Amino acid sequence: MYAIVDIETTGGYADNNAITEVAIVLHDGNGAVKRYETLIHPRQTIPRYVQALTGITDEMVADAPLFEEVAPFIYEWLKDCVFVAHNVNFDYSFLKHQLEACGLHLDCKKLCTIRLSRKIFPGIPSYSLGNLCQHLGISVENRHRAGGDADATVRLFETILKAGGLETIREMIRGRNHEQYLPVNLPAGQVQQLPQCPGVYYFHDQKGKVIYVGKAKNLRHRVVSHFSNNKPGRQKQEFLRNIYSISYEVTGTELMAFLLECVEIKRLWPAYNRSLKRFEPVFGLYVYEDRNGYSRLVLEKRRRQLQPVYTFSQLADGQQLLRRLVREWELCPKLSFIQTDNDPCEGVRLQSCHGACQQKEAPEMYNERVEAAVGSLLRSLPSFTLLDAGRHPDEKSCILIEQGRLYGMGYLPTDVAISGTLELKEYLTRYPDYDYMRGLVYQHVEQWPGKKFVVTE
Repeated sequence: MYAIVDIETTGGYADNNAITEVAIVLHDGNGAVKRYETLIHPRQTIPRYVQALTGITDEMVADAPLFEEVAPFIYEWLKDCVFVAHNVNFDYSFLKHQLEACGLHLDCKKLCTIRLSRKIFPGIPSYSLGNLCQHLGISVENRHRAGGDADATVRLFETILKAGGLETIREMIRGRNHEQYLPVNLPAGQVQQLPQCPGVYYFHDQKGKVIYVGKAKNLRHRVVSHFSNNKPGRQKQEFLRNIYSISYEVTGTELMAFLLECVEIKRLWPAYNRSLKRFEPVFGLYVYEDRNGYSRLVLEKRRRQLQPVYTFSQLADGQQLLRRLVREWELCPKLSFIQTDNDPCEGVRLQSCHGACQQKEAPEMYNERVEAAVGSLLRSLPSFTLLDAGRHPDEKSCILIEQGRLYGMGYLPTDVAISGTLELKEYLTRYPDYDYMRGLVYQHVEQWPGKKFVVTE
């Protein structure tokens, strides 16, 4: 049995909006068996633009039943049927959300007549209910009312059956067919063609703009998982409505997918990505020369126009490193901004500062130690490659860390011997060095030390 459903609502998502009208037509595959239609009191004001679209006003629903009063009846009609609607996830999300608020759990197989129509009648310019019915010569009465649109969907459903669509319907509702859960504007074929390997995927809107970037160990499984739940909140519903296509890039490993995702989110700034938009290192260690000619080490927030010696996510990490350099290379705590008060220099008192802060030590001598301190820091930073599986058997993936910074990543032919860093870089794509990305590589090396190889110039 099919339950062909249409609803009218106060807004576009179920979480903070309500149903104002419901129409259900039970259909046995041959014809309509029975029909139910009612207005619903939404317990909230109907927005003026919705009133203009549907014709349903606050006065019309003033004496209508509350949803909880008709919920048991609606549930009994729907629970054992295939839930059919034009853009089924919209109607289903509202009814499921409001039924669950009444303690009734709806778990039906779903059938979307938009997706079904695309399969049976391909190439139609628009699959909106009004345009589709007009193209197929199906009469629509009382448009944008639940009863009128439900009746039009019934006639569309019967037209599909007459066009030989029964087998397609059976395929679409067989088991837990994921196609019914896909965004209404996303072609199912794009999901089915996704490879089951690591990579990065991109969701595009109607104009082709990237609105979301994600990484995956298995591209197809991860993409499908986005649509396995139909949360009623505004963000999720808008997200689903705006997905029109998917593109992807295969990577050799899941780690490379992580790194590429970070870079792409920063490059594209997609509307629906949240967590990785602020993964830049916050602080940097800088060297500059003051007006007296002394080189000074300073910790500051990152400046885009200046190149730091090293970067830190936490100020405390930078302070710890700077104190160590000052101590080991007998630098001035005042010139390094470790001591910021007006008291005499603690380094002079402890005989670790040679008086640069009082200009008793020549800038040239002091600067030599600053340069040596920076050099020791850079030499202590590791340089290595992380070699792993490639995208196919004839290549291997490579990530290069150079003097503690992420240089980039790419793929090497398995039959090519690399003799040094300069030759290796010819195969790699240069990427920004972010603390978050660098940390991912270090964590992976700690877990898999056998993949790490020291490189030479």
